[in-house]
Amino acid sequence: MTRVAILGCGYIGLELGRQLTARGHEVVGVRRSPEGCESIEDAGFRSVRADLTDPDDLARVPDADVLVFAASSGGRDAAAAREVYVRGLETVLGEFSQRADPPERLLYTSSTGVYGDHDGGWVDEETEVEPTTEKTRVLREAEEVALDSPIAGTVVRFAGLYGPDRYRLERYLEGPVTEGYLNMIHREDAAGTVRYLIEEGLARGEVVLAVDDEPASKWDFADWLAEQCGVPEPGKETKEERLSDPDLSEPARRRLETSKRCSNERLQELGYEFSYPTYREGYHEAVKAYPSR
Repeated sequence: MTRVAILGCGYIGLELGRQLTARGHEVVGVRRSPEGCESIEDAGFRSVRADLTDPDDLARVPDADVLVFAASSGGRDAAAAREVYVRGLETVLGEFSQRADPPERLLYTSSTGVYGDHDGGWVDEETEVEPTTEKTRVLREAEEVALDSPIAGTVVRFAGLYGPDRYRLERYLEGPVTEGYLNMIHREDAAGTVRYLIEEGLARGEVVLAVDDEPASKWDFADWLAEQCGVPEPGKETKEERLSDPDLSEPARRRLETSKRCSNERLQELGYEFSYPTYREGYHEAVKAYPSR
């Protein structure tokens, strides 16, 4: 049995906690809000209400063998992201590393957004990162904190997360769909990757990409969804057409300008087996439940 503290126990953390608890591990989830703590209890494991930037709050979190830092900035700006990802992580490490029974390892959940633009080329753990936004630069800074920490650190870079409550079928079925690549991973496999690395004791001091087997063309993905859901193929637009929109937000513009395909070769070498190797398996239940079926 391993004692695991999931700090920032949200969309992935809840699934991770369920998986670990089902396999006999002792899990505690940490959230700032009463509602967040209630969702942890509903998922079947213990909750602690605490602010990750407050050492006094963190003192209430029990000792753990493994820390999983999976906090979110809630979609706010770069300053808020730095407060959570960098200051929060530094506060956590300062608190737990000084305990009489400190954790043996840390897993920090990051994003493939740190790679920036590679013009549709392949990226892996050895590819130099080139974050292009303030928020992705903050994520990279937090990665460095995790890898340089006094607790053995692993950085897990998630591709685009999908799953229950995050299938967003209408986004692709209604169109227009802009060209480019999707790098995805189902919530069950995102959490499963972290669980696997914990249980097998793998990738200490490493970065690991968590992405499924097949980066997908957005146009191909949308057409496949339309066929499966029994609706007409959505309209398409090129990247240049979309970028010419004067009302396009700066974050959306930067997302369009950062094209890449993420490789999971390292994760496969480590031995992880996917529940949903591609979007075809991962979207099966969502397609089956689509109203026109």
